[in-house]
Amino acid sequence: MKKRMMSALLTAAALPVAAAQTTVEFWHTFGDPKRGGWIQARADEFNKANPGAKVVPSFKGNDNDLISATILAARQNTPPALTQIFEGGSQLALDSGVFQPVSGIRNVDFSDYIKPVINFYTIGGKVNSLPFNSSSPVLYYNKDLMKKAGIDPARPATTYAGLLADCKKIQAANLGAKCFGMSLNGWFVENWMAEQGQTFLNNDNGRSGRATATNLDTPAAKTIFTFFKTLQDNGYYSYTGKLEDFDGSDAIFNNQKVVYHITSTSKIGNNSDAAKKAGFALGVGVLPIPTGSKRGGVVLGGASLWVAKNISKARAEAALDFALFMTNTRNMADWHQLTGYYPVRQSSISLLRSQGWFTKAPLQLVAFNQQTNTVPSPATAGALNGAGPETRRIVEEGLQKVLGGTPVDVALKEAKTRADAALAAYNANFK
Repeated sequence: MKKRMMSALLTAAALPVAAAQTTVEFWHTFGDPKRGGWIQARADEFNKANPGAKVVPSFKGNDNDLISATILAARQNTPPALTQIFEGGSQLALDSGVFQPVSGIRNVDFSDYIKPVINFYTIGGKVNSLPFNSSSPVLYYNKDLMKKAGIDPARPATTYAGLLADCKKIQAANLGAKCFGMSLNGWFVENWMAEQGQTFLNNDNGRSGRATATNLDTPAAKTIFTFFKTLQDNGYYSYTGKLEDFDGSDAIFNNQKVVYHITSTSKIGNNSDAAKKAGFALGVGVLPIPTGSKRGGVVLGGASLWVAKNISKARAEAALDFALFMTNTRNMADWHQLTGYYPVRQSSISLLRSQGWFTKAPLQLVAFNQQTNTVPSPATAGALNGAGPETRRIVEEGLQKVLGGTPVDVALKEAKTRADAALAAYNANFK
C-alpha cells in the first residue's frame, strides 16, 4: 500500500502544472462583421502566439454606451482590462480615475506613432492611451449623378459656396436625388470651426487649462449654422431625422438619394463596397470648408485604447501587449486597407507605400493627405472636454432646431447656454 501511495505521489509530482492564464477583456464599438471580425481574428492570432494570455473581445454598443459601461464596471470593481474610448471622451476617461496611463505600465517607444495622433492622447506629459482607429471627415460623391447634373466629377466642391452652387445644378437636373446628406454630429462642427482657425472651447480647446466655455457665440459657429439653414431653406439637405446616425446617412447616399455626402474616412471601405453593389462610381474629396477660410486641417476622430487601473500587473501588461500587437506595423496597414481608418504608425505608411497601396487606392490617398497636411494648432488639436458627449449632443440639437425653422441666432444662443452649463456642472466635480 505504501509503495502504491508513493508511486502515485511521484507520478502526480511529475505531471506538468497548468500555468495560470491571464484574461484580458477588450470592449469595443465595432458590431459589424467586417471590423468586429478583424478584431476577433487579431485576438485569435495573439492568443495562439501567447498561450499565457487570453484576449476576449466584446462589442459594447456605441461610443457613449461604451464609456458609460466601462466607468460603471470599474466602480463595481469589474472593469475590462482594455477599452476603446472615442476621442471626444478622452477628458472624461482621464477624469474618471479608472484608467492608468499606458506610458506608466512599462517603457514603450512611441516614436513610430504619427505625431499629431499620439499628441492628441498625450496629456500632462503622459501617453494616456494608445491610438487605434483614427479618422477625419471627408466628402463622398456619386460621380454618375454628378455627370447627369452637368458637374465635372474631377472637380468636387471644396467650399460651402462651391457645394451650394453644385446643389443648385443638382436640383435643376431633377435627378430624383437631393444634393447633400450627412448625419448631424458635433464632431463635424468642431472640424469646421477648426478649419476657420477657431477652437471649439476656451483655454486653447481645454489644453492650456480646463475648458469652462464653448465658443458657440463666435462668427465661425454662426457660419456653420447658417450653412445648414441655407441647405434646408433650399431643399438641398437630407438626413434620417436622427442624431449621430452614421449608418442611416450612409444608406441615403449608397441608395443614391443624395449626390454629396460627408462622413468619416473610416467608411471608405464600407461605402466603396456599397457603391460597387449599387452600380455607381464613388469619389472621395477633401472636407468642404467655409468659404474664405484658409484650409488649416481637420480634427482627429476615432478612438484609442485605454488600460484599466486597479487591475493586476499581469493583466495590465497583457492588455498593453495586445494593444501594441493590434497596432503594430503590419496590423495597422491591414486595418487601414480594410476600413479607411488611418494607419497610426509611420512604419505602416512606409509599408503601404512600398506595396503601391496609394496608387491602387487613390480614394484612400485623399483622406490620408488631408490628415498629414493638417497644420498643428490649438484648434486642430481637438477639444478636451469632460462633458464632450453632452456638449456634442447639445450642438446637434441646435442644428436640428435650425433645420426645423428656429433662427440661427436663437439656436446658437440656446446651445451655448446649455453647453456652457453642462461644462460648469462637470467642472464642479473637480473644485
